[in-house]
Amino acid sequence: MWFVVEIKSESSSECVLFLYNMKTSTMVTGIILFGLLTTCVRASGVADVVLSCEFIEDSVQGGSVFARTPSTLILKDVTVASDDESLEALTPFVPPFKQDPDLILFETKASSFEIPNVELLLHADCNEQEVMCEITSYTPHGSKKESGSGYFMVSIDVEGADFSAMLILHTLPVVMDQSTLIQSTLNLPMSHAGTLLTDVPFLVFSTVKTPSIPLRGNCLLGCGFRYVEALPDEEVHIEWRQQHRGQGRKILTMKTKLNDPEGSTEVHHDREESSVDAFQVVGQGNASVTLNNLKVTDEGAYICSVSLGPFHGQQVVNLRVVQPPIVSLSETKLVLKANAPQTVRCHCSKYFPLDAQMEWLSRSPTNKEPTIFPDQGFLSSHRKHGDGTYTLSSRLIVPSSVPHGTEIICKVSHPALDAPLFVSVLVEHQEADDYWWVLCFLFVTVLFFYQLLK
Repeated sequence: MWFVVEIKSESSSECVLFLYNMKTSTMVTGIILFGLLTTCVRASGVADVVLSCEFIEDSVQGGSVFARTPSTLILKDVTVASDDESLEALTPFVPPFKQDPDLILFETKASSFEIPNVELLLHADCNEQEVMCEITSYTPHGSKKESGSGYFMVSIDVEGADFSAMLILHTLPVVMDQSTLIQSTLNLPMSHAGTLLTDVPFLVFSTVKTPSIPLRGNCLLGCGFRYVEALPDEEVHIEWRQQHRGQGRKILTMKTKLNDPEGSTEVHHDREESSVDAFQVVGQGNASVTLNNLKVTDEGAYICSVSLGPFHGQQVVNLRVVQPPIVSLSETKLVLKANAPQTVRCHCSKYFPLDAQMEWLSRSPTNKEPTIFPDQGFLSSHRKHGDGTYTLSSRLIVPSSVPHGTEIICKVSHPALDAPLFVSVLVEHQEADDYWWVLCFLFVTVLFFYQLLK
């Protein structure tokens, strides 16, 4: 059984990846892979990226059960664009000391194409970010399986980072001789380094996976693709679909020819105020869609599908529509009378999504920090408006025993807010002598007008 061990140096930013072979109860240690991942290197040049992956195939039982086999993807000479530091600290991939036909090692030279944000892969391991890498067999549209070669689809995703990519791998011819080994699982010839040599004819990626956009705002859902070779009059097909709470709908479809985006472009808009730029699709491989005037119903997972010649790939962008609440109090000043509690209401209105939280706090004149008010009041039910936003209110009864000068605070938390909102009102007490002054003033006023009328 093969397993990966990572050693992180405390004196430097290096992470070293070792692969060991465990057979029965004894460990036969041999350094098979040597990968280097860093937390802070921003390199200008090239680097080798070594990823631990899973090769997924149908199990012998069939149905929905899949067999998962540990595998490795080596991206050789990945271009990392930055002018800050050099690549001297990065060590290139070192192949196994001894070829093993049971190992699944895909090796591809990545310098011929650009993978946006690929530097996140270099930093992910030392930043304790999980990298998901899955490899499956792939059949290009209209092609026939050839002996000694194969296509594979690789899905890479970095948890908590804006990196997601789908690569199509195509195995390269290997000069066969007596020393050539055949990979036992895939039945493909291995290189003298013990790897399956491949190239990347097609790539689909996204660089912003979970955008949060305000209600009635505009957004650009990013999706791009790269290809190595295509016929001049080849058609590229773009489709955007939305999935949310079990419901799906088509947003936009486009097809255009690589050599004639102006004359051949056909676009069908199923959602109004959505657009894809055909010239950017052809010139830059940019299949991003623009959505204007977002509504609550626009929230969900958006699937970008790109088809070019025999290849097809997808990316998923999860759009969150957010609207921060408007918070206000029913009273600007809270005057308490003896033995007469007063009511104050906190209104939280026009927010989305639903999960708003309200809390009552108080701060006495002698305290610097507020504390939770003993009584948390009475919450109303959520009211839904026609635009899909919500309103919530809380009613608090403030007893007359609350000291003069106390600040009553309503705290509102919501996912659309970077920090909670606070609104407050100051408690005042009406003195008993105030009533005598009012009575005296009324008496003098009545007496004055009486004398005038005599």
